[in-house]
Amino acid sequence: MTNEREHVEAVRGLFDEWAGNGRAEGMETGHTPMARPAFDRLNVTSGQTYLDIGCGNGYTVRWAAEAGSDVQAIGIDVSEGMVDRARTLSSALPNCRFINAPFPLPILKAQAFDAVFSMEVFYYLPNLPWALMSTLRLLKPGGLFACIVDFYEENTASHGWSEDIGINLNLLSSEKWRQVMEEVGFEIVEQARLLAPTVKGQEPDWRQTEGSLLTLARRPIE
Repeated sequence: MTNEREHVEAVRGLFDEWAGNGRAEGMETGHTPMARPAFDRLNVTSGQTYLDIGCGNGYTVRWAAEAGSDVQAIGIDVSEGMVDRARTLSSALPNCRFINAPFPLPILKAQAFDAVFSMEVFYYLPNLPWALMSTLRLLKPGGLFACIVDFYEENTASHGWSEDIGINLNLLSSEKWRQVMEEVGFEIVEQARLLAPTVKGQEPDWRQTEGSLLTLARRPIE
């Protein structure tokens, strides 16, 4: 347990640092070309409830809030700095709400959400099966979970990231992501590589060649 707490504190410190140095908005810009098509697959509509796990500066929460004034759009992030940025940037949208806490968060109601999204978060979580089980618990039957990661086995350019930041990360193949989700009870709807657009005059990197790994999963209808 102590090691898990230390892990959470290390992740919190890293993202607080990034929130303070402007990287939060840089991540929004860099992730949007992959995050937007994943978000669109969730088809958030009027009257629904949406959760972004590891919401950063809250950009997808704002997307969900803009789908209808009666959408309940919620973001959770372990970093106080990120949540502060999210609240500031979302102040014009009264249907946005942000929670500063690590995930999983047991006080969140079971079967409360139509759609759950997460960009570049789940490989940070120390107990991945428990985090996925907790996500499944939050979804209504038939609800969708879009999980996007850049740190995965097929993307060899990412393999040094854990050492670079000094935090242990979960390195899984695309097939293993599918497997662990199915093992906790998800139905896999789709797996896809979401590629960043090419930039004229720049050599393509892993973002254009390997891309972000999307696993779109559903809570079965009981």
